[in-house]
Amino acid sequence: MLTEKDKPDAYAVLKFFDFRLFLSARFLLTFSIQMQSVVIAWQVYEITQDVFSLGLIGLAEAIPFIASAVFAGYVADRYKRQRVIIIAIFVYLIGAILLLAFSFGYQSFIGLVGVLPLYIVVAMTGIARAFFYPAQLALMAQIVPRSLYANSSTWNSTVWHIAAVCGPAAGGLIYGFAGKQIAFSAVVVFVLFSLILFMRMSAYSHVQNLKDEPLLKSLSTGVKFVFGNQVILGALSLDMFAVLFGGAVAMLPVFASDVLFVGPQGLGFLRAAPAIGAIIMAVFMAYHPVMKNAGKYLLFVVAIFGLTIIAFAVSKNFYLSIAFLIIGGMADNVSVIIRSTILQIMTPDEMRGRVAAVNSIFVGSSNEIGSFESGLAAKIMGLVPSVIFGGSMTFLITGIMAFFVPQLRNLDLKQKN
Repeated sequence: MLTEKDKPDAYAVLKFFDFRLFLSARFLLTFSIQMQSVVIAWQVYEITQDVFSLGLIGLAEAIPFIASAVFAGYVADRYKRQRVIIIAIFVYLIGAILLLAFSFGYQSFIGLVGVLPLYIVVAMTGIARAFFYPAQLALMAQIVPRSLYANSSTWNSTVWHIAAVCGPAAGGLIYGFAGKQIAFSAVVVFVLFSLILFMRMSAYSHVQNLKDEPLLKSLSTGVKFVFGNQVILGALSLDMFAVLFGGAVAMLPVFASDVLFVGPQGLGFLRAAPAIGAIIMAVFMAYHPVMKNAGKYLLFVVAIFGLTIIAFAVSKNFYLSIAFLIIGGMADNVSVIIRSTILQIMTPDEMRGRVAAVNSIFVGSSNEIGSFESGLAAKIMGLVPSVIFGGSMTFLITGIMAFFVPQLRNLDLKQKN
């Protein structure tokens, strides 16, 4: 039995002032992006009444994201990561200001050019996210000591999911009750505050021991490292396919409008539900980190995630649908925290940006490609059958990974730390 002295300090990383600034800035940025995504998704479906157009939102972000990701990882390892983050957030800010500008004279503007300007801004955010993601993940490892990587991953995930709860709910409610101009104005304000907080952090130098090697060779180093490590490759692949086929979130505007009949306000709560579950699980994991038998837990929770997607698809009750999304969010967050801890522990500091960039291609872009897949599948198979298919594929792939990647199945992070 653990004594009080032996028990992990759930709040250890919060004692670092820069980490508190980091979490606050990340919260505000995620909050604003989640708000923006809900408003854009509702606008696009309101204008087009086409499920495929919702999938195109994901594709509009995924293409520039993937095209930029590997180079963004190189930039995060070569230059000051904090500076890369600030520039990326500034691009987010420009996009938010453009959306606010588009919202004035909205009817005549959309009648003239359609939803193309919305897709263009989404593409801008895809490029910004490609540079932001590896830089912030690498910077986080510079702020806290190695012994607190699991704790920092838990809190980083917790804050992200809290923002993912509040952002969609706020976006849906503000859009529904106050209009698009107020919603986009709020996005601009929150992105601006995030930028200020990142600028207030201490200056962290770029990694000094990065080898002076040709650009293309340096870009390929992160890819080779990931594909040469079966545990990292297995974890990223599992998460990628789970997100790719479990992308029911992209279809939530259709479920809110045509299945559950709850409008933009209900959409906000549906979008927030997975993050509510993630927060519940993150608080639990802050006190009970999953280190021993982490591989088995990872496979188990991804399987649960697939089953909740299937259950959500067949539900016709708003509250029951929210419950399934909450459970799915709980399972998904265990996966996120374990994967993040794997990357933090197993990646050399001078390669963090490039490895995080490869991770972002596997996992980050799969959200957007998964949105496209969901839209295309819904167009071909119908809404509910397409989501059932996605959940079933997630469950099936988990079984395949458990059988063919024993290194992942037998992973014990307690021995790695």
